[in-house]
Amino acid sequence: MVNIADMNKEDFLPLYGTDYIEFYVSNSLQAARYYQSSFGFQPLAYSGLSTGNNEFQSYVVQQDKIRLVFTSPLKGGLEIGKHIDKHGDGVKVIALLVDDSKNALEQTVTRGAECAHRYKKYKDENGTLEVSGIKSYGDTVHYFINRSDYRGVFLPGYKKWKCSYSPKQVGLKFVDHMVGNVGWNEMNIWAKFYREVMGFSQLVSFDDKDISTDYTALMSKVMSNDNGRIKFPINEPAEGKKSSQIEEYLNFYEGPGVQHIAMATDNIIETVTQLKDRGVEFLHVPSEYYDTVMERVGEIDEELEPLKKLRILIDRDDEGYLLQIFTKPVGPRPTVFYEIIQRKGAKSFGKGNFKALFEAIELEQSKRGTL
Repeated sequence: MVNIADMNKEDFLPLYGTDYIEFYVSNSLQAARYYQSSFGFQPLAYSGLSTGNNEFQSYVVQQDKIRLVFTSPLKGGLEIGKHIDKHGDGVKVIALLVDDSKNALEQTVTRGAECAHRYKKYKDENGTLEVSGIKSYGDTVHYFINRSDYRGVFLPGYKKWKCSYSPKQVGLKFVDHMVGNVGWNEMNIWAKFYREVMGFSQLVSFDDKDISTDYTALMSKVMSNDNGRIKFPINEPAEGKKSSQIEEYLNFYEGPGVQHIAMATDNIIETVTQLKDRGVEFLHVPSEYYDTVMERVGEIDEELEPLKKLRILIDRDDEGYLLQIFTKPVGPRPTVFYEIIQRKGAKSFGKGNFKALFEAIELEQSKRGTL
């Protein structure tokens, strides 16, 4: 439920969107190529040996307002490599757009955050870019980026990635939300962190009665910044007969981290059709789900049959309805995956789909032998 007291807090940390999401991966070029081929991302920027960087190699891709960075170490012993060795490929940096990076660091550290990146100005021929950062759950960090005086392709030290290979975009628009998985009894700790340290409000909460099946359960709180552009659901495991998807994630990621990234589209049928044609695999929702879904959600603009064919889920709240679908994990470990979402007025997160979704996840867990 919404915490009314949170709604009256001063917004001491204005955030204007997700600037970029950086993954530490074992092979940055192959990862970037995958997101080009399968998800329609476009080549943007590069840093590596040819730019004078002998520490790491990064490729940056973009689709509309979504910018992803894939970084690999160029030598042993670096923190990047240690992160990959422990977690596998995963999200390291969630960079948030601000108008004052120095103040953002001061405001959050004063309220209890631990500094992850001291305030620094980076300069090149394209101007000045300001960066600071704080630690979040697990090894995840938040960077505060002010690029108001910078006109370069991405960051200082990066050059335009000139690439003739550029498959068509699939209609992904922006990051709707990013879900973090934390350990047993840690959800409230991190909800408090986002509320007190970053000035977020609790948008909604779900307990194990809301998110459970016959076998597994979890709990979640959705934290949002003042303007609603940044939404972080925080999940923790709950007691069940078998190991939940959160426990599976924590076991294979070896700690808390980003579980999935929800990317918005204006036409989910077209987007998912293209993604499937490119080989992206999605969770399988049983046909029986569609026998009663219209009784629950009421009238929608779309025909049911295309949604059923693609196995897209439907849910409604007081503001409207949403359409959503979830990929299978995109790496060898059953950790990071994606959600494709189209909102038709709805502000919620598909509570009515939880049972069908988690039963689909349990089916995959059973195949992996981790349920």
